[in-house]
Amino acid sequence: LVGFTNVDDTGKEGIELAYEKWLKGVPGAKQVLKDMLGRIVRDVESIQPANPGKTLALSIDRRVQYLAYRELATAVRSNNARGGSLVMLDSNTGEIMAIAVYPSYNPNNRAGQKTEYFRNRAITDMFEPGSTLKPFTMAAALLSGMYDMDSVIETAPGHLRVSNHVIKDIHNYGALDLAGIIQKSSNVGAGKIGLALGPKPLWQVLQDVGFGVQSSSGFPGESPGVLFNYTNWTELDLASIAFGHSMAVTTLQLAQAYSVIASGGILRPISFQKVDRVEEGTRVLPEEVTANLMLMLEKVVEPGGTGQRANVPLYRVAGKTGTAHKSTSSGYAEDKYLSLFAGMAPASAPRLVMAIVIDEPAGGEHFGGLVAAPVFSRVMLGALRILDIAPDKIPELESSLVTANSNANLPKNTR
Repeated sequence: LVGFTNVDDTGKEGIELAYEKWLKGVPGAKQVLKDMLGRIVRDVESIQPANPGKTLALSIDRRVQYLAYRELATAVRSNNARGGSLVMLDSNTGEIMAIAVYPSYNPNNRAGQKTEYFRNRAITDMFEPGSTLKPFTMAAALLSGMYDMDSVIETAPGHLRVSNHVIKDIHNYGALDLAGIIQKSSNVGAGKIGLALGPKPLWQVLQDVGFGVQSSSGFPGESPGVLFNYTNWTELDLASIAFGHSMAVTTLQLAQAYSVIASGGILRPISFQKVDRVEEGTRVLPEEVTANLMLMLEKVVEPGGTGQRANVPLYRVAGKTGTAHKSTSSGYAEDKYLSLFAGMAPASAPRLVMAIVIDEPAGGEHFGGLVAAPVFSRVMLGALRILDIAPDKIPELESSLVTANSNANLPKNTR
């Protein structure tokens, strides 16, 4: 994140490079009188005053950053993975609270370090988001007017042929409503919706939430991802993009897109600097649509959903798992995966948004709900406590509310 400078104190990577002009002072000049040994005896006059560099306050919370890096590193090692990345945002401000990449390097001792570790892969490296993209397909469906929360999609027999390619689900889920497609993570259901919508509505939503364009972070080497114009999509592209393939995103982009859902449809600028005045942002999704998406995403972590291991004690969580085959020059690798989870908490009033990617887990499990979701749970729990964000899922409170609601329907003399 911070990067490093060269021997001349010039920023070469990370924040040091991005804010080089901001941080670097301007040397001054003055006329002096020296003795024969070159020692300054007296200042004669000032020719040009020196200007020190400006102070830079990052939005990063050191405590959350430490926690995020520790848990990400533990997950990568325990799953024998190639690497991983994590981004946490404050959905109310657009500030980056933590951004972690593993393997990393020590900027104070670069001897023997691989240069590939110098770049911030959460911002520079692209991947196919897999099922973490499905909520945005549901958003396009709700916006179209062709579907509502009660619409039912038949996913039987668990596979769908498109242009001589077969799209498959893990199981035959039969008839599913939109929430069921998200909860069970049905590729067939998402693909059918995408085909029915057509390319432009889906492309518009994806672009509006930040895919295919650089964010406002200003970080060196940031990738815009890959989202081709809808006029070039084939039928197979349309069906594939609907469940997160045939396009590419960064971990930062994925977190930003989910922050749109968390903020009720507002896209805010991403900031590495501490924000003094919160930007109003731009409304890109109706609040009613994002409220429905939140209901769908909460079901993912409930019994029967794919992301139950993302649960956080005493907090309501909303999120989506993703598992994607890694693409190669010759197609998709059958034994190489990306495990993903993106979500937010507390779901009743979302504040923190997090996206996690584990690259090529080889520890026996590869599903996002088993590899990435537990990282979300641990980091989110710690961050919510560190930032003193109140719980919204206290059993005693919920039971008292149920009792109060029940008593409200009783005659006065029986309350």
